[in-house]
Amino acid sequence: MKTDPDWKARIRPDHPRIFINRDTLPAIRTRAATVNRDHYLNVRSFAEASPPDTGWAVIERPPPLPDGTEVRDWGHRMMCSAIVYLLEPAAERLARLVSELRASAEYYHACYAADESVNWYAASRAACLVTLDWIWDDLNANDRREIALRLLDHVDEALHKPGIRRRNGSDHRSGFYGAPSLAWFAGLLLHNEGVDDNRAARFLEKGYDDHVRLLVHRAAACGDDGGEASPTLGYAFGEYPLAQWNFIHTLHSSTGEDISGDWPHIRMFPNYVIWNWLPGALEFGYGDNTHTDNSMRTNWMYTHMSHIMHLFGRTHPEWAGLARYIRDMAGGGFLLDKWPIYPFLLDGLDSAPPVAGPDVLPPARHFENLGQIFMRSGSGDHDAYALFCGGGSLRSHRHYDATHFTIFKKGFLALDSGTRMGNTDNLQNYYAQTVAHNCILIKMPGEAPSPYWNGEVFGQAGGQNKTVGSEITAFETNPHFTYVAADATPVYNAEKCALMVRQFIFLPPDHFVVFDRVTSSRAGFAKTWLMHHANEPVVDGGTWRSDQDRGRILVRTLLPEDATLEKVGGPGREFLADGVNYAIDAGPSKLIVENKYPIGRMHYEEVPELMGRWRVEVGPGAARTEDLFLHLIQIGDQSLCAMSDAKVTVTGANVELSVSGTDEEIFVSFAARCEIGGHVTRVRHGKTVVEKDLARDVQAQAGLAKPD
Repeated sequence: MKTDPDWKARIRPDHPRIFINRDTLPAIRTRAATVNRDHYLNVRSFAEASPPDTGWAVIERPPPLPDGTEVRDWGHRMMCSAIVYLLEPAAERLARLVSELRASAEYYHACYAADESVNWYAASRAACLVTLDWIWDDLNANDRREIALRLLDHVDEALHKPGIRRRNGSDHRSGFYGAPSLAWFAGLLLHNEGVDDNRAARFLEKGYDDHVRLLVHRAAACGDDGGEASPTLGYAFGEYPLAQWNFIHTLHSSTGEDISGDWPHIRMFPNYVIWNWLPGALEFGYGDNTHTDNSMRTNWMYTHMSHIMHLFGRTHPEWAGLARYIRDMAGGGFLLDKWPIYPFLLDGLDSAPPVAGPDVLPPARHFENLGQIFMRSGSGDHDAYALFCGGGSLRSHRHYDATHFTIFKKGFLALDSGTRMGNTDNLQNYYAQTVAHNCILIKMPGEAPSPYWNGEVFGQAGGQNKTVGSEITAFETNPHFTYVAADATPVYNAEKCALMVRQFIFLPPDHFVVFDRVTSSRAGFAKTWLMHHANEPVVDGGTWRSDQDRGRILVRTLLPEDATLEKVGGPGREFLADGVNYAIDAGPSKLIVENKYPIGRMHYEEVPELMGRWRVEVGPGAARTEDLFLHLIQIGDQSLCAMSDAKVTVTGANVELSVSGTDEEIFVSFAARCEIGGHVTRVRHGKTVVEKDLARDVQAQAGLAKPD
């Protein structure tokens, strides 16, 4: 980060200086009257409305202040009211803001006196600190000091007081929207103001250092691809980016320093968005997702993409153009209940670069630090889309799912099953575990459960015991195929697993080949190959099919030669793990109940399809230490009735597969022992279109990768 080492000396001595300063206020006033007129009118209406009740804190609120102001958290509405005051000063509004600041501070202290958190998010409390900055010069010295000290004392408690239930104390490795984020706003507000300069200086330095660590962490997570600090999109596309926007804006407004160009990962964010975007504004449902409908998280998308357009429209038009495309797809607008100041800070949105859509993308993209590889046959409704999981370094909301894959074509055909909704025991006992994913189980009697954050895990179904540690050993993509090889051996218990390697090939437009080499420590440790479906599969010998929405998947087990197939699921058996069905409507987990999190029961007449209601389990017919699993997958719409012909030959050290379709033949071979490798050939209408050895290393990609 290329900041001045004497950055504190550059902080403006005057107020306002958080988001807004005297130099930028005229431009904000102009935007409020012109390009942001509609937003400003909405801000003014929200400022006069009743404050939203978050329903988070569980205390009995103190009585109103002597002037009748209700003691509660006024923060979100207060920021809107403060914007109106800045642009249309009025003594009555100033007096109301002062009362609401006092009432909010009283409420925060009442919460902490009861050892209860104010809210999981700190944005409303940050809004109070920002509001005080904006009206600072219009207050008398006594009011400034009284309110500032009350808020400063709360920030001190939020950072340091022990025993606060449900406090979000997460650090720079998360979304950074909990209590620790308040240090920066408090320090910036009270820098050199004589209120409590020692504490203000500590908070200022802590806030600055935390944000720098946050940027370093996210840059490492995104690499040269783009992304966020979590591959779970409810977080990554929700409030996680706000910490970056806030730091960029407030550092610039207070010191004049623009750091956006120093962190390339910020401008590459649209790349991660577009690879996750499925037809119909859907997403794959990775990580701690509800799986009710797998809708793309777009609530904040307009805001995030507008920031990319504003910050990089002139310097990196390719990223701004992609952001514009995504913003147009997402629709919506800026929000009022959190950070309503954003639109007034962003300029040049109408003159942003022209739209650049997904046609500029290659057939696949490896987000190596996030542990995800995305594949697609195109960008339309009739195309196939897949996600393969492996490698990566992030642990945030990540499951025991190395080598899992999700396949989509006109529907979710190979699922990531389970749900986070309701924070029931399903989350930590089923959904987060390997059994809920399209992976392989190795069952060792007596193995300890794999823990997860939502509460106690009661059993071990044979899954992985680490969420990170697998390795992508090979990746390549071209117009004819995409290939991934993953070594998941390190994420299984070493006492039961000597080898777990998966090779995954996408042969567009509609074929996949999955080859697994599995060696258990003992022959008696049962191996189970899993595939999850929304609806009941129809099994015919070694082949099965399942439908979802308008799509259909057909799967054929080619190895082991003595394979046994069993379909598992249906009412009361959808979420079996280690012999127990973890129903989604059984109420929150014990941990959630004891900590009084406001999450209630779910009521469904039947389990939603995308939570997964059936799975097929494939196992070897006899116990042995070494097994090979080979599966051919074919997808299409529901007119697809039969699979392509396939033949497999095992010759010592090699497995050879031939697939014959109407106008094409595919030949794939894999090394069954020793070094991971293989060969692929595609012959179309008698002409060889590709013939090559499978890669043994990882193909490099950087920036906005282009098709071959």
